[in-house]
Amino acid sequence: VPKEDVALVSCIVELYNIGTYNTDTRFKTGYLNELERMLEKVLPHATLKAKPNLESRIRTLKRDWTIIYDMLNEKTIAALVRMSIGR
Repeated sequence: VPKEDVALVSCIVELYNIGTYNTDTRFKTGYLNELERMLEKVLPHATLKAKPNLESRIRTLKRDWTIIYDMLNEKTIAALVRMSIGR
């Protein structure tokens, strides 16, 4: 896993835990700019910009990791078990 991805996920979790940019189910407008500032501190030479770098990378991570999330989701596992035994 690239160190930029590790830092990005870590900063997203930290931003969520701080709560300043949280809404009910997603982040508020402006969170990408805050992520950019946070990543500058962690990776000063990366020069990642909110748009297009972070926005694109988050979209890719969501797409790539959705299947793993779904696999870990209890309902999905139960559905797969039912399908495999023919119910």
